[in-house]
Amino acid sequence: MKKHIKRICVYCGSGEGVNPRYARAADELGSAFAAEEIGLVYGGGNIGLMGVLANSMLRNGGHVTGIIPEFMSEWEVTLHEVQDLILTQSMHERKQLMFEHSDAFVALPGGLGTLEELVEQLTWAQLRQHSKPVVLVDIDGFWQPFLDLLDHMRAHDFIRKDWEVTGLKVVQEAPDVVPTLRSLVADRAAPEAERVFPSKF
Repeated sequence: MKKHIKRICVYCGSGEGVNPRYARAADELGSAFAAEEIGLVYGGGNIGLMGVLANSMLRNGGHVTGIIPEFMSEWEVTLHEVQDLILTQSMHERKQLMFEHSDAFVALPGGLGTLEELVEQLTWAQLRQHSKPVVLVDIDGFWQPFLDLLDHMRAHDFIRKDWEVTGLKVVQEAPDVVPTLRSLVADRAAPEAERVFPSKF
């Protein structure tokens, strides 16, 4: 694991959800990253929580890398104002580049895409393919059903009882994200060589 977090990948919804606190958290997170000079890596859209987050970063002078497949660029209304915009040929390439460009991962509320990206990072960590931390921002208990599902899987021996979800931490508020990530990095010893994914899945 890198000793310093320079860029964080955030997974979040292409909608804003029914709870106004979700968008408020996205705005606060963008402001916090910018203030700490931490770059944002995200899905490239200009709608929903993605748009709120990225525009907050830009408004506060932060650096944004958007990564989006060409076939999705119109659906999610690409934010062309970002400093770095990367168009990919597939979702697999998108996720690979988001991983490679990031030192840590954060999940705000979102839908199936957010859940899929989050679980993939947790799975890769379980398989010892990376040691980058993952933080869930559990606004008003949004992620609690997912956390309950992990407990359910563990109770039924589909997740080993002695296995902890590597690097996963849960916070309730956006301002807690950066201090939590820095604490994780400081507390964990860096491996001799960080493993990376193959170029193709």
